[in-house]
Amino acid sequence: MLTRIITFVKIYKADIILAIGVMLISLFSFAVGYLLAREQFTQSIIIEEIPYEQQK
Repeated sequence: MLTRIITFVKIYKADIILAIGVMLISLFSFAVGYLLAREQFTQSIIIEEIPYEQQK
């Protein structure tokens, strides 16, 4: 069983490294975007009503 795994890894070594690299870059990009979005929206939006006389 172990020899089959070792053989599989030797044959598909480049593809395994590429897949791991793509996953790491994707996770890193998601984490950076999540952290930046959390930082930007710390204040809530306040909607104020404008009196009718000032709208003209």
